[in-house]
Amino acid sequence: MSSETVIVVGAGLTGLSATWYLHQRGIPALLLEAEAEVGGNLRSRSEDGFLRDLGPNSLMIKGDLLPDLIRQLQLEDRVVEANPLARRRFVLNRRGHPVALGPDVLFSSSLLSLSARLRLLSEPWRPRRPQSQNDESIADFVRRRLGPEALTWMVDPFVSGVFAGDPEKLSVTAALPRLAAMEAESGSLLRAALRRRRAGKKEGSSRLVSFRGGLQELPRALAARLPPDRLALSRPLTHLQRRGELWHLQTPAGDLECRRLVLALPAAESARLLRAEAPELAAELEAIVYPAVATVALGFPREAVDHRLDGFGLLIPRRLGIETLGVLFSSTLFPERAPPGMVLLTAFLGGAQQDISGRSPAELEAQALADLRPILGIRGDPAYHRCALWPRAIPQYALGHRQRVERIHELRRQLAGLELLGNWQGGVALGDCVVQADAFQRTFAQVDTATGPS
Repeated sequence: MSSETVIVVGAGLTGLSATWYLHQRGIPALLLEAEAEVGGNLRSRSEDGFLRDLGPNSLMIKGDLLPDLIRQLQLEDRVVEANPLARRRFVLNRRGHPVALGPDVLFSSSLLSLSARLRLLSEPWRPRRPQSQNDESIADFVRRRLGPEALTWMVDPFVSGVFAGDPEKLSVTAALPRLAAMEAESGSLLRAALRRRRAGKKEGSSRLVSFRGGLQELPRALAARLPPDRLALSRPLTHLQRRGELWHLQTPAGDLECRRLVLALPAAESARLLRAEAPELAAELEAIVYPAVATVALGFPREAVDHRLDGFGLLIPRRLGIETLGVLFSSTLFPERAPPGMVLLTAFLGGAQQDISGRSPAELEAQALADLRPILGIRGDPAYHRCALWPRAIPQYALGHRQRVERIHELRRQLAGLELLGNWQGGVALGDCVVQADAFQRTFAQVDTATGPS
């Protein structure tokens, strides 16, 4: 049996970043990954001149942490900046026409009625909600502050597109803490947005980026800079057990033991592994829902698509009854995503409001094409088409999520040497994963195998 001080399980971005940071501190953690490649849902594929990301498609950079990591990994020359047109985002209106989101929405009936626009403008005079009240859904928050039409035509498609979620079920303080904080701090979303915009100009704005070979370049670079014997691919963890001061791990390639065990996994997978050892903890983890999401890549000759594709992409409100959640204009967003004279679109289907379980890739591709053909003016069949199905895609920060996470960590602390990481806490964005890994390593207390806690 091999004995380790620290074992990290899960080579997604969180687990890889945590392992990298530990190694930077001289802690030679061993990283186990069940799959044959690293990255979790960060998957990039280059085929027939098209470059597609099967999961997340872009990385938002704020502050210094991600730039520092990219610099340490020597990836600066691999970074590609988003097209400035990415600031332009479309939403489908009630007549089925794409409308660019922005200040002009307040001066046009293309998306919102006159009464809804007046309701938006009156937001600064709406009373703030007492903080002592119970958790509030995103839908209730938006209806209260911005009105029902803003929820239907602006926020619901955003929540579906970003979280694959249902705003009626998601907690505003857990999923969109910035919105809740804006009301708490300023009493108004509009006032807070203006203040933050002025502050943002002073502090420096965020950047939307990817890499020349797609987003999977980041986890691959992290993996490449770990010592070869510190990363074990295709090594699933089948069982774990606490024995005295040690964790005992069973894998098909042999058993392991360690003092510190870090599970950087989806909540349901951590629950499976902990069910025998900590059933109450496992039940709390298992209660976190992950809906299925499919990404469908479609490539066409440029002349086969009427829409100018002059933006980030298009979101589709659920009210319209269209299955596709939205579509990214991938070849506009980043360079060299499609061959010359071609365009690449990436559609998203599924989520909490549309069950796609049991649907085949061919069915999902056909559905995406049928939905987008009239919206974007597509003629003919795609020259390139691929579908990636994620049965458990994005964790849902449901009502009571913050309290559930607190209970999870209360129960975790009863199991000495166990740490739990993953995007089911702290935010679902890629940058949030790196922030979480960095915070973990900063509070990590190194344990010496021979002498115990130092």
